[in-house]
Amino acid sequence: MPIGDRQRAVLNQDAMHKARDEIRTWPGYAPTPLVSLKRLAEAAKVASITYKDEAHRFSLNSFKALGGAYAVLQLLKSHLPEDVSSSDLMAGRYQDIVSGLTVCCATDGNHGRSVAWGAQQFGARCVIYLHATVSQGREDAITRFGAEVRRVDGNYDDSVRQAARDAEANGWFVVSDTSYPGYMKVPRDVMQGYTIMIDEAVHQLPEPPTHCFVQGGVGGLAAAALAQLWEAYGPERPRVVVVEPDRAACLYASVRAGIPTAVEGELDTLMAGLACGEVSLLAWEVLDEGVDDFMTVSDDSAVEAMRLLADGSAGDAPLVAGESAVAGLAGLLIARQQPELSAALGLDEASRVLVIGSEGATDEAVYRELVGRGSAEVEKEALEHA
Repeated sequence: MPIGDRQRAVLNQDAMHKARDEIRTWPGYAPTPLVSLKRLAEAAKVASITYKDEAHRFSLNSFKALGGAYAVLQLLKSHLPEDVSSSDLMAGRYQDIVSGLTVCCATDGNHGRSVAWGAQQFGARCVIYLHATVSQGREDAITRFGAEVRRVDGNYDDSVRQAARDAEANGWFVVSDTSYPGYMKVPRDVMQGYTIMIDEAVHQLPEPPTHCFVQGGVGGLAAAALAQLWEAYGPERPRVVVVEPDRAACLYASVRAGIPTAVEGELDTLMAGLACGEVSLLAWEVLDEGVDDFMTVSDDSAVEAMRLLADGSAGDAPLVAGESAVAGLAGLLIARQQPELSAALGLDEASRVLVIGSEGATDEAVYRELVGRGSAEVEKEALEHA
């Protein structure tokens, strides 16, 4: 079926073009590569696997550079005269106004880094909330962009609530990648930024994919991928499979219940960027009627996928992928090892699969621990392979 009014009320092409035109002006912008994993596709017995590699998006090593920073810009512009551009703010032309504004958010790492980077680029103050299990390396990456970091007991969803409370008390502006009742505009801008990555991939692909395996989390990335693929290919769009950690599967729980459903507990998956227990309501508006399949994977399978890419085990060039980048790929490879699951997902030897490599080594210490060597070593091996 074609994309409907419900989905376009959240994400649409006019807004995508606006975001794309703005982001293309940012210093350092370039489309990230789409990598053909030919040998891995042969091993998995599919026609092709193409990997959208976000390991070097701007200086943040994650697709989230497109979302949080763009939402910061849009929020700041709403307090400024019309027709203010990114370059105006980067040049400090409205510093007397912008310096008095504070943006804040909760994060598992990557979104907060994007918000902090955006605030630094455009001249605003920034406060970032991290829950207990976010690594020190991710905290350090955020503070490098000049943000104040505050730690919160509990899980990601606890930090979301604390950021909202403090923002209300202090007159700050929340730039969250998840939406909730009464808070919709900014998360919509975040997700609209993500659609730029999928628009790039559509123009890079030699032919339409039959499947897209994409990570879950609160649902923002999955919704952006689904919406843009739907717009690009219409009713013949690829089958979209959303993959989550089995320890933090709020989207899987929601589709089973038929309504947005929270997952309680510590959400202690090592896939830190996907450790989310509550669905973004805006994302659900896109995903509810559009996603074809949901599945979960274990932490162990994510580590195996990281190592597979780093080692070039199937004969492809080594790739650096963070632990939250590989859930989709892990889901694909697991499915191809289970004939019944593979058949249920419509996978066969003619399948052309797009996977979203949503981050690189966003925490070098964690990456080294899981893969056995640092990202620089893997990239050196990739150059030698070439």
